[in-house]
Amino acid sequence: MKFPDFSLTGQKAIVTGAGQGLGQGIGLALAHAGADVVVADLPSNQARAHETAAEIEKMGRTACVVSLDVTDLSSIQAMAAEAIKALGQVHILVNNAGVNVPRPAFEVTEADWDRVLDIDLKGSFFCTQALGRHMVERRYGRVINIASQVGLVGYFDRSAYCSAKAGLVNLTRVLAIEWAKYGVTVNAVAPTFLRTPFTDVMFKDTLFYEDVLRRIPMGRIGEVEDVVGAVVFLASGAAGLITGHTLAVDGGWTAW
Repeated sequence: MKFPDFSLTGQKAIVTGAGQGLGQGIGLALAHAGADVVVADLPSNQARAHETAAEIEKMGRTACVVSLDVTDLSSIQAMAAEAIKALGQVHILVNNAGVNVPRPAFEVTEADWDRVLDIDLKGSFFCTQALGRHMVERRYGRVINIASQVGLVGYFDRSAYCSAKAGLVNLTRVLAIEWAKYGVTVNAVAPTFLRTPFTDVMFKDTLFYEDVLRRIPMGRIGEVEDVVGAVVFLASGAAGLITGHTLAVDGGWTAW
């Protein structure tokens, strides 16, 4: 019997939005498992991206920083070309870059809607398209989309975000079907609310915090460390027959 192999030794990965928060944790976890990592983030977040890369290099892995604005298709194409040039090839793409603009539905502006959909859904698609071509040509690849539990269930004040993440869940299925014959798997991870720099402000609202907590059967807010293992697993050889799946890391929220 061949036992599961969770090692990523020799693999080359790209993580978008990897300068901080969950993206940073994913980049470090992939490196810990053996992968070399391209840290892709906005031009305005390059200092943090370099900090992530420095931590990866301390593990003895190769890291490089690439500027990326996922709302700009030319930036996506440039990122893909630079990453392939730096690493030779790319085996793993983690679409982590995302944004949320929490507002009641009647207060959502066109600009709010476009910003969330452009980053969370459109940006993920075109990053996947750009790197997917490379993976299909080599008949191997792992694409992991960072969705959300609210892509599986609704939550108030998040009409744009829920729509974008639900779209990402179904996009994951479509690409999995199209690319399976080329040895490329496409999966998603759907975390619950996590403690990150982005949620610190939200959790200062006591009513919001208590509402979130009561919906999680395991009784606690998620941590970055709770999610990164799922990403490493889906990127590894152990997940070779898993595609089109969304793995909820939500403490049981969606089990209700």
